[in-house]
Amino acid sequence: MNTKGASVGQVALAWLLAQKPWVVPIPGTRRLERRDENLAATGIELIADDVSELDDASASVRVQGDRHPEAMQQVADR
Repeated sequence: MNTKGASVGQVALAWLLAQKPWVVPIPGTRRLERRDENLAATGIELIADDVSELDDASASVRVQGDRHPEAMQQVADR
């Protein structure tokens, strides 16, 4: 994949933005330079092969553990 010098975070955000029109990542940061880096991700154009490669890579990741501690999950499930 040609990321054109983009950071890993920028590629991740660009990939999320390429998913569906209603998928809107909301990255958090405390540093202005990271905010600027995140905003620059909107200018990265991924071609279909790039998106496919990233889809394949993400599908191979095995998610482990719970999303929340049990007490928090009980509140979330209400």
